[in-house]
Amino acid sequence: MKVFGVAGYSGSGKTTLLEKLLPAIIAHGLRVSVIKHTHHNFDIDRPGKDSFRHRQAGAGEVLLASASRWVLMNELRGAPEPSLADYLARFSPCDLVLVEGFKDEAVPTLEVYRPANGKPPLWPERRQIVAVASDEPLPAGFPATLMALDLNDTAAIVRYILDTVQLRGTTHVVL
Repeated sequence: MKVFGVAGYSGSGKTTLLEKLLPAIIAHGLRVSVIKHTHHNFDIDRPGKDSFRHRQAGAGEVLLASASRWVLMNELRGAPEPSLADYLARFSPCDLVLVEGFKDEAVPTLEVYRPANGKPPLWPERRQIVAVASDEPLPAGFPATLMALDLNDTAAIVRYILDTVQLRGTTHVVL
């Protein structure tokens, strides 16, 4: 299983980019999964539903299952957040996991950078960033060691990701 990250500030277009990348990568015969990290408290369950009531009653894990999907909810109950490696270990076998967020993990990462957002770039502080995709020209002094990509060129970004994680040239991929 190969892992590649996508990072950037909120509102930069990470999720929109992933929505474009997923079908383009899958079209090459690869099985792809996604991990989305959020700093916000979230809940996919609804008060009053049986699974919500089970968690409220103290269950450490609740698995919801149907004929079309299943989800496993785990309550940390004060335990430390698992690492990216811990989360990856829970995935079914696949060719590639795209990771949205986890900006500090040591996996090759593409930064989605939009200067118009007024936020500073992440690349000067994070060594795992190997490429930057932007919808505007990158600033003077952009490091030659990083790949600059057009945020709107999905095919080029897919080629870069597959080359970086060494999935090109396998029996799955024809570019």
